[in-house]
Amino acid sequence: MFFSVAFYLSLAVCLIGVFYKITKWFILRIGPEAANFSFWQRLSSAIKSSFSALLSLRLFVLLKVFFLDVLFQIRILKGDLSFLRLLMHIFIFGGFIFLFLMHALDEQITEVFFPDYASTLNPFMFLRNLFGAMVLIGLAIAWFRRKTLNSFKKLTNHADRYAIIIIALIIISGFLLEGVKIISSSIFDQMVEDYAELEDPEEIKQLKLYWAKDFGVVFPDLDLKNSKLSELGRDLHEESCMDCHTRPNQAFVSYPISKILGPIATGLNKIDAVTWLWYIHVLACFTGLASLPFTKFFHMISSPVSLLANGIIGKTQAKTANLVSLRAVGLDACVHCGSCTLHCSVAPVFQKIPNKNILPSEKLISLKALATGKYFDDDALRAFQEGSFICTDCMRCTMVCPVGINLQDLWSAAKKDLIEKGFPTPYVQTRDAFISKWETKIKDHKTLISPVNQSIRAHLSISNQADTFSVCFNCKTCTSSCPVVANYENPEAVLGMVPHQIMHALGMGMGEMVLGTRMIWDCATCYLCQEYCPQGVKITDIFYELRNLAHERLKKENNDNLFPKQL
Repeated sequence: MFFSVAFYLSLAVCLIGVFYKITKWFILRIGPEAANFSFWQRLSSAIKSSFSALLSLRLFVLLKVFFLDVLFQIRILKGDLSFLRLLMHIFIFGGFIFLFLMHALDEQITEVFFPDYASTLNPFMFLRNLFGAMVLIGLAIAWFRRKTLNSFKKLTNHADRYAIIIIALIIISGFLLEGVKIISSSIFDQMVEDYAELEDPEEIKQLKLYWAKDFGVVFPDLDLKNSKLSELGRDLHEESCMDCHTRPNQAFVSYPISKILGPIATGLNKIDAVTWLWYIHVLACFTGLASLPFTKFFHMISSPVSLLANGIIGKTQAKTANLVSLRAVGLDACVHCGSCTLHCSVAPVFQKIPNKNILPSEKLISLKALATGKYFDDDALRAFQEGSFICTDCMRCTMVCPVGINLQDLWSAAKKDLIEKGFPTPYVQTRDAFISKWETKIKDHKTLISPVNQSIRAHLSISNQADTFSVCFNCKTCTSSCPVVANYENPEAVLGMVPHQIMHALGMGMGEMVLGTRMIWDCATCYLCQEYCPQGVKITDIFYELRNLAHERLKKENNDNLFPKQL
């Protein structure tokens, strides 16, 4: 009774959680355009598109994606070429799904296709061990990869550990339970009482002898050395047990475990180890079932949806309402495998700027927290803004994502949201702040010359190119070749200073003026000025450093006022 209630309670929690999570796909708003669609508009658009795909030639695309990407996980090989990683996913996903369908749902599925099914018959014992072993091998590969690849040390979190522990507990407890059952005399006694209907002590003894020799059962009251097995034991087995039991030697994991535990079988029987292991196994299964919608297990649902939906969208022009909903699906579909981070073109920046939001896999976690309304303090918001705008939109993360998430679309939508809510790009923010600061000084008739302070000199001196302005002799070649300057009739009026003037100002110590001029911000980085400079002055590189310096100084000077308190 207790376990029936526990099962239905776990199932109810699971179904309610799945319904809640799927509902969120049509509620969460990522990107400004999401505000244009209601829940019902997004839901109806998804349903219409799904039926349209099923009733058109796109069905073949769905079938291709289902078999290649969902079942066989071929996308894992994109950009990684790791056959070991492919095996890991196939073993964990395939082993667990087949074990769930064949064993956990044996009454609902297996018995329908195999009317003579019994869990103690082959090939079912062999298959149960095979699928369980596949899961354990997959978990071992996952542990090995995370221990040996330094990149994964930063990516492993509590959700990953929970998923590995609960799956391992389910599989290991299942193997131990089956191994103890094989050698348990109490299980044999219960079986004889329920099915054999034997009362003659000699018949029971002969049947015990047969099961001790052929099945490995350990009987504490049976002297095997001084007892002789007769044909009676074999006949009784064939008459009462053979239809439901075959030798367990094909259970290639459980049977060796039973042999190892054989010497302590009597002690295990006294403490009723079968019952305790059954409790542990079943409760672990119920815990996994109830937690499915709220943990990484949910990607068993969301990842196939992401793969199938993005597989079709890649071939057609998707409706905006569907794109908006797919962004929410992508947040749930992520398995936190780290492929996007391993292939990110700006991931090396993390070595210099320890902001985890630079890494795509970590930035996705922050984006999910923001989208679901979790509170972010000022530091977290600043970190997310910095990580978002460092992205160069190279699309490498999207191309290698094993579950088909359109990460590029997510980053683009997140940036638009940040800009609309008062979070401009650091480049625009710093540029506007310094130009405004400089223009205010001019209006107030303050001094135009501010000596280059030690922080500017220190910053410029750390580069091999930045200090080269000292050899500039104002030939104006850089200014003459600049396409930005050529775009204006009176460039000084618009840009404040042109390239050769900036080099001259730096040489004279007019650092504040340089940081406030529009020229360093409007530079097109075409490098023509550097190519034509007769002195080899690294003008464009200097502009880059000046921008970075301005951003660093602005962060230090206005740390508490640059960002609103909450998004």
